[in-house]
Amino acid sequence: MAQAARTAPAVPAPYRVALLAFPGIRAFDVSVITEVWGADRTDRGAPVFDLRRVGADGTPVPLRGGLSLHPDRTLNWLDRADLIVVPGLDDLGPAPAPILDALRRAHARGTTLAALCGGAFTLAQAGLLDGRRAITHWNLVDELRTRHPAVTVVPDALFIEDDNIWTAAGTAAGIDLCLHLVRRTHGAEAAATIARSMVTAPFRTGTQAQFIERPTPRADRDADTLAAVREHALRHLHEPLTVADLAAQAGMSPRTFTRHFTAETGTTPLRWLLDQRVAAAQKLLERTDLPMPEVARRAGFGSEVTMRQHFASRLATSPRAYRAAFSGASASAGNSPIAR
Repeated sequence: MAQAARTAPAVPAPYRVALLAFPGIRAFDVSVITEVWGADRTDRGAPVFDLRRVGADGTPVPLRGGLSLHPDRTLNWLDRADLIVVPGLDDLGPAPAPILDALRRAHARGTTLAALCGGAFTLAQAGLLDGRRAITHWNLVDELRTRHPAVTVVPDALFIEDDNIWTAAGTAAGIDLCLHLVRRTHGAEAAATIARSMVTAPFRTGTQAQFIERPTPRADRDADTLAAVREHALRHLHEPLTVADLAAQAGMSPRTFTRHFTAETGTTPLRWLLDQRVAAAQKLLERTDLPMPEVARRAGFGSEVTMRQHFASRLATSPRAYRAAFSGASASAGNSPIAR
């Protein structure tokens, strides 16, 4: 008796990313976008991406340093994009009108928009940030406020979102946002795979401060101590760690420890610890079939109820929905409950 033919598993459609190319964009941000979404890492389990360089026409776009970027798609391709990324700017002058019109149409369609560093000025020129929160490089915050008073400029964050529009602070924060966008559409493991390839930190929350002073050798010594404490915490996440426990590990009072930790990392010890617990739970949900109470225990939440509360506040989803979306093979962004 002939055996029934096996049905091949469905291959997820590539996640379509548009790099918006026009005169004035920064070469560094073009490189970041290309490194995150333009490299084929499917042999390491990363998702399939379709990154296109989209310009108003096929004219090469000059970049600082004698470089140029050759668009491979025109603005019509934005109708198909899942995500449109605006690089930062070397020149804060006006963006071409067709670019601004295309951004307005994309937002009206519900397409996710993201701007790195000074790219927030492009979104603001399109009127898309009026009445919304946005961030840019700390050195450009006052300029953004002056030029676009209708924008609610957040002075101190790495990246933020408002109405499906993401903005990021300068340079390294652009990497943080790009990895975060991968994480929210394809899961923590996919973002970690890309981060490992780039040899960069896989997880920094958008609420961290973007400008951190370290003016003295004493501060550098404290940084070394705090780095050891963070490493200790990551090895013992399953334990009921408190800020007092971490302070004792550092040989400081809780108040002194909190002050130095916040100055060093841009976030509080408690928020950092909770963020690491959420990240640990995400990986367990993606990689294992452990029951929810065991996932909560290993991530250090103590109970499934507590874990569920923190998933809701940080990821706007539940652990069970997260597992359904991201366990096993990378889920397509269109099926993700937190991709919208």
